[in-house]
Amino acid sequence: MNDPLGAFVPGTDVRLEGAKDGPLHGRVFAAKDIFDIAGHVTGCGNPDWARTHGPATANAPAVQAWLDAGARLVGKTITDELAYSLNGQNAHYGTPTNSNAPGRIPGGSSCGSAAAVAGGAVELALGSDTGGSVRIPGSYCGLYGFRPTHGRITLAGVMPLAPSFDTVGWFTRDVGLLRQAGEVLLGHTGETPPRPSGLILAEDAFALAEPALAAALAPLVERLEAQLGVAEAVTVGEPGGGLEAWMLRFRHLQAREIWAVHGAWIEAEKPHFGPEINERFEWARGVPDAVAEEAKPEREAFTQRMADLLQDGRVMCLPTAPGIAPLLSATASDLREHRSRVLSLTSISGLARLPQVTLPLAEVEGCPAGLSLIAAQGQDSMLLAFAEAFVAGLESPDSLRA
Repeated sequence: MNDPLGAFVPGTDVRLEGAKDGPLHGRVFAAKDIFDIAGHVTGCGNPDWARTHGPATANAPAVQAWLDAGARLVGKTITDELAYSLNGQNAHYGTPTNSNAPGRIPGGSSCGSAAAVAGGAVELALGSDTGGSVRIPGSYCGLYGFRPTHGRITLAGVMPLAPSFDTVGWFTRDVGLLRQAGEVLLGHTGETPPRPSGLILAEDAFALAEPALAAALAPLVERLEAQLGVAEAVTVGEPGGGLEAWMLRFRHLQAREIWAVHGAWIEAEKPHFGPEINERFEWARGVPDAVAEEAKPEREAFTQRMADLLQDGRVMCLPTAPGIAPLLSATASDLREHRSRVLSLTSISGLARLPQVTLPLAEVEGCPAGLSLIAAQGQDSMLLAFAEAFVAGLESPDSLRA
């Protein structure tokens, strides 16, 4: 495969024709290499995983849904090892190119899928989102990205990471295609979703944004208020110690699930991981069960708080990431600090199992950055429809003068 972006898994040639008609007919897509493709090994970003697992016997339902809708699959994209990173730098297969922010990381773990869409190799791509693995690459690479309500789309045929957080997600360069692709995966009912009833502004989330990003997002918040009314400002992380404290609860819960899923394989096979991923799994191994157990009821309390805030069809706006993509030359310690701020934002939806869309509508230093909208559980179609309408309104001269 000719792959100037470095987005696809080396040595693979996966091509499947879609149905002869359907809502995605003629579209070209790729799938993150944690999605099963019949007859091919799902490598999950690690050669030892690929070596110890046989070919899949069936396509993952999410892949099959897009094929049945007429889209054509052209490859498996690189993922961070076992999907356990937000950087997009795979020690074995390389770092896919971020076409919209040269010299910067693409974000992970759905790095290859994001790079392939951003670079024009495909029109849409499947990824997964456990702790931000669609939302963050979407922001860094200047893409529309969607994380659905947890459990809304089947994860059959997809490598698990932390099952109570894992979701299927997807990327596009076009907001209308984002909605169309979502309708296929979510099951389109034909009904017109309602508009959001109001807007919430996550003040503590915006406080985590770098000043230049907060300034770039401010006009977009004003446009949202023009559509939905003056935003109610809230501090999402209180009660509970703030967003950083909630991020730590997320990390502890996630780590225990990850070790429960992958610990036995790691101990049996002793796979070779890149330094960052090896450090991550060693940390997960050591998180005490008692710490995770303590966080479980706290998570449910946070879920209820978010449900109360988003009741009656309201949506919440926040920065997708705290800044633009870090430089490829960033040190491990710099990336570790940045990751904590990223997870303080992404864990909001993760803990509360909520749908979130990232919109590539801001720019800082010539690099893209995303504004996110979160809705209540099950309001995926409303969120997709409003995102499409909102972006269309921004492109209208009358709206721009408003």
